[in-house]
Amino acid sequence: MASSAGPGSRAALRLCATVVLLDVAFTKGFVEDLDESFKENRKDDIWLVDFYAPWCGHCKKLEPIWNEVGLEMKSIGSPVKVGKMDATSYSSIASEFGVRGYPTIKLLKGDLAYNYRGPRTKDDIIEFAHRVSGALIRPLPSQEMFEHVQKRHRVFFVYIGGESPLKEKYIDVASELIVYTYFFSASEEVVPEYVTLKEMPAVLVFKDETYFVYDEYEDGDLSSWINRERFQNYLTVDGFLLYELGDTGKLVAIAVIDEKNTSVEHTRLKSIIQEVARDYREDFHRDFQFGHMDGNDYINTLLMDELTVPTVVVLNTSNQQYFVLDRQIQNAEDMVQFIRSVLDGTVEAQGGDSILQRLKRIVFDAKSTIVSIFRSSPLMGCFLFGLPLGVISIMCYGIYTADTDGGYVEERYEVRSEGPEPLEEGKEPQEPSSEGSLVPTAQEPKDVLEKKKD
Repeated sequence: MASSAGPGSRAALRLCATVVLLDVAFTKGFVEDLDESFKENRKDDIWLVDFYAPWCGHCKKLEPIWNEVGLEMKSIGSPVKVGKMDATSYSSIASEFGVRGYPTIKLLKGDLAYNYRGPRTKDDIIEFAHRVSGALIRPLPSQEMFEHVQKRHRVFFVYIGGESPLKEKYIDVASELIVYTYFFSASEEVVPEYVTLKEMPAVLVFKDETYFVYDEYEDGDLSSWINRERFQNYLTVDGFLLYELGDTGKLVAIAVIDEKNTSVEHTRLKSIIQEVARDYREDFHRDFQFGHMDGNDYINTLLMDELTVPTVVVLNTSNQQYFVLDRQIQNAEDMVQFIRSVLDGTVEAQGGDSILQRLKRIVFDAKSTIVSIFRSSPLMGCFLFGLPLGVISIMCYGIYTADTDGGYVEERYEVRSEGPEPLEEGKEPQEPSSEGSLVPTAQEPKDVLEKKKD
């Protein structure tokens, strides 16, 4: 039996709809729509800008998050202004800022423009804005401030000492990598007592509840060392983070598991990877990054292979090679032996970036795209691929039939245009016999017959 909503219910629905619309309008009010005047006025403030395209699906997904960012930045009194610009309407301005895709998030401070490459979540975007909009090198004047920074940041770098060539290099690296991590400076008195320094000045990274000192002779270039050390030693890996790890030049050892599966096999592999990352850091930290990944969908697409969960795979993101287990892993010692075998080359590498692998990637991506289209919308798939095939079939049929008719006409023309064969000298032409002739006489053209009658 159908029931109709009463006046009270309808009023409540209208009230809810009104509240939702007001909430959307309220949050949008803290994000400015930018136009061509932004080019002249942008240097007056620090701007966090979303360059978007109206037709972009990812841009539409980001829009409510971006509105929340604008509201949060306004409520905490941040000096950073939040805006958005239609990059298709103001393409010349977008091109000046190096916008190549949508959405593109940039923080603009003076003449500098910093690209945001992190996860598109409210907290991560706001953290990026705070980090980049502030001082490049932040001083730590007291032990209390040092302890506060340690509690707040999982990874951060500190320069300890006075003016030196090392500090100049540190500042240069910070200007490049501030989009990823924090940079501080402190005096030796401020550093915690458990920190031991053999020489001054020094650059340290604090992470994983400990610290590591930069050694120019062992670690090489300062920029490369900071780029390698800006991650925790053990991570929960996803597609975006795996892409970022490619810049470190390290091999990535991943336990591929199902986090919803609480069986011993799944939890054991994760625990073994964590143990190796913690207890064998000094052995492998220059060459390896450790972590785990939930599910094998992304990794299967990346490797163009089917990995059985749970398992361990080692990725070389610099050349697309990967290594799979060649033994049973029962404990950390087994994992260490496998990692050493990868380093000394006794485990066979698969994949790579050869021409054959690139062709395989093209075919795999095309197949994956077609399958995903048919799975999400079978009718759309039939239209997209059936229509071109139908048109091509009609064209081929037309070309074939046109060639056949043309050949027949040309052949008939050649037969009619042939003249009488030349007679040998001294012979008279013979009249064709009407009886017993196997070859019918050719019909003379109509105009020739009329001339004969005349």
